[in-house]
Amino acid sequence: MDYIGLREEEKLIQQELISLKATVSAPTTTLKTMKECMVRLLYCEMLGYDASFGYIHAIKLAQQGNLLEKRVGYLAVSLFLHESHELLLLLVNTVVKDLQSTNLVEVCMALTVVSQIFPREMIPAVLPLIEDKLQHSKEIVRRKAVLALYKFHLIAPNQVQHIHIKFRKALCDRDVGVMAASLHIYLRMIKENSSGYKDLTGSFVTILKQVVGGKLPVDFSYHSVPAPWLQIQLLRVLGLLGKDDQRTSELMYDVLDESLRRAELNHNVTYAILFECVHTVYSIYPKSELLEKAAKCIGKFVLSPKINLKYLGLKALTYVVQQDPTLALQHQMTIIECLDHPDPIIKRETLELLYRITNSQNVTVIVQKMLEYLRQSKEEYIIVNLVGKIAELAEKYAPDNAWFIQTMNAVFSVGGDVMHPDIPSNFLRLLAEGFDDETEDQQLRVYAVQSYLSLLDVENVFYPQRFLQVMSWVLGEYSYLLDKEKPEEVINRLYKLLMSDSVSSETKAWLIAAVTKLTPQAQTSSTVERLIQDFSVSLDTCMRQHTFELKHLHENVEVMKNLLPVNKSCEELVVDASLSFLDGYVAEGLSRGAAPYKPHHQRQEEKLSQEKVLNFEPYGLSFSSSGFTGRQSPAGISLGSDISGNSAETGLKETNSLKLDGVKKLWGKEGYLPKKESKAGDAPEAPPVPPESAAAENPDQAGAKRDQAQVLVQSKEEKEKQLLASSLFVGLGTESPINLLGKADTVSHKFRRKSKAKEARSGDVASAQNLTCSSLSSLSSATYKGNDCLATVQGRASAEAKELPLGPELLDPECLPELPLVGKLSDGNLSVPPLFADSDMEVFHPPLSAVAAAPAAAPGTAEITLAASFLEDTAEDTCSGGVEVCGDETVTVSSYKLWQDDGFLMGWLVAAESGSELQSANLDIFPAENFKVSERPGCCLPVTEAGSSRWFQYSLQLERPFTEEALSGAVRYQLVDTQAGQLGFSVSLSLLDFVRPLKISTEDFGKLWLSFANDVKQNIKMSEPQAALPSALKTLQQKLRLHVVDVRGDEGLLACRLPPSTSCLLHCRAHADGLALWLRSSCPALPDCLSYQCHKALEGS
Repeated sequence: MDYIGLREEEKLIQQELISLKATVSAPTTTLKTMKECMVRLLYCEMLGYDASFGYIHAIKLAQQGNLLEKRVGYLAVSLFLHESHELLLLLVNTVVKDLQSTNLVEVCMALTVVSQIFPREMIPAVLPLIEDKLQHSKEIVRRKAVLALYKFHLIAPNQVQHIHIKFRKALCDRDVGVMAASLHIYLRMIKENSSGYKDLTGSFVTILKQVVGGKLPVDFSYHSVPAPWLQIQLLRVLGLLGKDDQRTSELMYDVLDESLRRAELNHNVTYAILFECVHTVYSIYPKSELLEKAAKCIGKFVLSPKINLKYLGLKALTYVVQQDPTLALQHQMTIIECLDHPDPIIKRETLELLYRITNSQNVTVIVQKMLEYLRQSKEEYIIVNLVGKIAELAEKYAPDNAWFIQTMNAVFSVGGDVMHPDIPSNFLRLLAEGFDDETEDQQLRVYAVQSYLSLLDVENVFYPQRFLQVMSWVLGEYSYLLDKEKPEEVINRLYKLLMSDSVSSETKAWLIAAVTKLTPQAQTSSTVERLIQDFSVSLDTCMRQHTFELKHLHENVEVMKNLLPVNKSCEELVVDASLSFLDGYVAEGLSRGAAPYKPHHQRQEEKLSQEKVLNFEPYGLSFSSSGFTGRQSPAGISLGSDISGNSAETGLKETNSLKLDGVKKLWGKEGYLPKKESKAGDAPEAPPVPPESAAAENPDQAGAKRDQAQVLVQSKEEKEKQLLASSLFVGLGTESPINLLGKADTVSHKFRRKSKAKEARSGDVASAQNLTCSSLSSLSSATYKGNDCLATVQGRASAEAKELPLGPELLDPECLPELPLVGKLSDGNLSVPPLFADSDMEVFHPPLSAVAAAPAAAPGTAEITLAASFLEDTAEDTCSGGVEVCGDETVTVSSYKLWQDDGFLMGWLVAAESGSELQSANLDIFPAENFKVSERPGCCLPVTEAGSSRWFQYSLQLERPFTEEALSGAVRYQLVDTQAGQLGFSVSLSLLDFVRPLKISTEDFGKLWLSFANDVKQNIKMSEPQAALPSALKTLQQKLRLHVVDVRGDEGLLACRLPPSTSCLLHCRAHADGLALWLRSSCPALPDCLSYQCHKALEGS
């Protein structure tokens, strides 16, 4: 449509909108006319024009009309509004009323709207009604109810955890549609935790057999294929359940064989089923017959002349090549032809396949092909994707320094400024941190400097800005390594680049920083003085600041040399996050009457509290009769507690709110009371960030080249293709280093960063902190010793394993004492700011306040006595006993868990049975999605390694919260005078393994509560409501290791943390029906996961 047509359309639509606005606003408009207006408004919105004036009328139409009018109203609401729209609040009563209706159509319309746009805050209002609809006599209502619960599981899984038994009934429903709808929920839940649903494998296999056998009604068939989408869902479920589980996989071998046999028809939907079958066969525990049939299917796809099927074959081959590298060898000539295919998608998928089979022998050829495709591509997404892959392969398999630098130069040149910023950052970090060999470090840096100096000498060439930034940093740090290049010459090149108009302001700042580093090494300073003169009057504030810094440093060369030493980019730095040098200035300002500093979140809370806003808290989930408005803290700390303890805006004097007996007064006649007591507080030392050890990998083994088939007459083109194939697929024989079944790659990296851990790091940091923060109170540290009562685990000389004395009883969560916390929140050691998360800086955290300990409450207070009974903690680490996870006739593997205050350790003891002796043993941990696994040298348990046993210890750090997950791995061992063997194992882990108590004061609880934005609320019915609170607090402390902060009347406060820095707060209140829980955290997923654990623990008690 041309410009004139667009103007005409806009004119017509605007006139129509004006007419519709007048019609829907008229009081005499009938519902029938309103229905027609809604249809017109829908059309206008679909064309992109604003019709927001009709939103409220759509809600009214859904509330007041007959069936047809309600249907149009609900349709308009579902298209007009989104989940966070404020008008949805007006729809809750209408939906509740329609869900209780006896009219089938009204119930279905309400369920449809609930499954589309209902937000998580409104779920409690309709959840009981939807649960009842699972027992409805009509299958369409049951199906829509299951879909609504699936939506609830996506946005708030903790609120539907208690009805999993009803999901199982839906899976066995007599109606196929209800059963198919329940598969969506099970697929989601099995992805999160497959081990909890292994018992349903037989049910899924039976359903798939009935589907494949054509037992379903004809209505579910598509082009004579029985329920293809249902087959695909079931195959995905079986693939997740059978992964690394031989017993479960054996149940599904027959039905997978039948699916592969029956799906061989010439139709697109059967190809989709075959693709999913292949994916499932290679996901579960392998069976040779099935693998052969799956390989034949892949071959048919790859050799097909149809582009769609060829793409499907390449996609399947890309997935299975890591488990069966020889499969790529069978189709190597077809893959070579796909590299020159006219379809760019085929070519891109072929490059993805080559990326998966890359090793140290074929990396140069594959990277060359990727760079050729990269230079031809114009799409930003493809450039970003390929640049990341090339950089990864170059760092992992680089044959020498020259090739690595040249390849990265090509990446920076072609990738330009659209590449991910992590790529140049990782490259610079690799150069700075170096490798295990110091000589190789120097050679790589020298070659990089030589390469960049030669590139800068080329005239009339424009490089991307990020490439120039990399050049400037490398030249500023390492140009001193070249004896023939004087610092003055390098400065002249950088100055010439500075004066170029094609260089951005950000890059010029990098260049000035490089010149600043080189200035102390230069003998003459004429170019530096000219640079200072040119840029001191720059209009760019950042550049002018850098220039003034250079000017003042240049006036004192000795200070400049001390401040900018040579080759010190990776030195440990100590940052005083408290800005203690400003303490005198702050104290002087406060003495003159200046207002104390308020954090940003506190200023926002005060602003919101002064405005009149709607209360969106559901009535059934209020935690006190006065109610919590906005984000008021249940700790009873008012939003202005740092300013006025008796402000009328706090609302804390109401009789039904949380009692404040015993809470410290902040203000008195003499001013701010804690200010005078702050000198007595001690600030414990910030816990150092645990070092990360680089994963050691086995060296690459040279694979034998596959013999090429000899052909009598070969054209020149065919010979070139065979030569290219011999280069691309070298190393894919039986000794190929390609990783199998998702295991870690065993090829040693060419460039492996050395560990940054240092033995004296803690002492250096502590002393530096004492020097930096001399004006603050002295630091104190507490050392927690390991459990001394653990017995020594001897080498296993007999078949009977010996367990630690504390093993069996410690497996019970009730026997796990609450672990100690190194520091309190009020002492400033709760979290590490993300700004320095990936740097080498040790960040010193000041106390959040200088408030001294609150005076003890008067003796005899019942609440304080109750709270004190929960505060008994132990300062010892706890360990589980050995649990045998796998074994055979010669070797057994046992696992141990060690719960430390600052982390969680897992240990494995590989022991030979009597009469055998271990020559060597290696343990590999498969990558996990939710936590990071790193090897921890030494042994935190008194385990003795003998000739018949080996000990492996790993540290687990949580990256994202989860409910339950399995940690899998494999043990490879070699016995003396016998063959080698391999055993696979799996250990079940829970979120509770990572939860640690957080010991904070009530005041700090209130401050943290206001700063957290992610919350979850839940009601739990208790059998004895009178004793609900004490029993619940004791259960949560023992089973979940939560710290009881305070108990006041019928309300309690608890806190916990996930090392190193994630915390979660819990407020619970006892009422007539049971217990109401309210959780808040800085992590979005943590409240949901912890709420599920609380519900599970309290129901079990």
